Amino acid sequence: MPDTPRLNRSRRTFLKGAAGIAAGTVAAELAGFGIDVRAYAAKAGDVPIKKGKEVPSVCPYCAVGCGQIVMVDAGTGKILDIQGNPDSPISQGTLCPKGAATYQLAVNPLRWTKVKYRAPGSDRWEEKPLDWAMERIAQLVKTTRDAHFNEFQEMPDGKGGTVRKRVMNTYSIAALGGATMDNEWNYLHQKLMHGLGVVYVENQARI
Repeated sequence: MPDTPRLNRSRRTFLKGAAGIAAGTVAAELAGFGIDVRAYAAKAGDVPIKKGKEVPSVCPYCAVGCGQIVMVDAGTGKILDIQGNPDSPISQGTLCPKGAATYQLAVNPLRWTKVKYRAPGSDRWEEKPLDWAMERIAQLVKTTRDAHFNEFQEMPDGKGGTVRKRVMNTYSIAALGGATMDNEWNYLHQKLMHGLGVVYVENQARI
């Protein structure tokens, strides 16, 4: 299989080009509504890149391992931006929509920082300590599993009859994965669910 040709361009050139392409796409779409944004699109490539210390990193999501550059304020250590790394032999500066939004994992003003609980039958959300919520979840999981755990189950034997087999599972708990879970989380998630005997383990991508 032939090697993929190496892109010969600097990071700054790559980012300016990407900005120009994005701006051109938007301009073309808005032109259909009679809006002329060519003057603004021409300036898109000149937008200064955020200044800061460049820290090479790897996208935390899927197993592809796309390269990233994390721009960090040298004085405060605060993340300024996360971009694709054009020096990565895997992704060559590209990121999927999920990888491009990695910045929001660390810096997101909409992220909830406190536990909100709504009691059964209530129309109000209450603020609760995190330790209380973790204990509550553990209690409910154990109660549900203990009440509906199957040690043995009658199954077809392939000869028109049934056979009693040891299954050690429960059908009363389901686990749903999401697009923002990384490989390490998925490994622990699966290990926990299998340990509990959970049969229904799904991901939002298949629903």
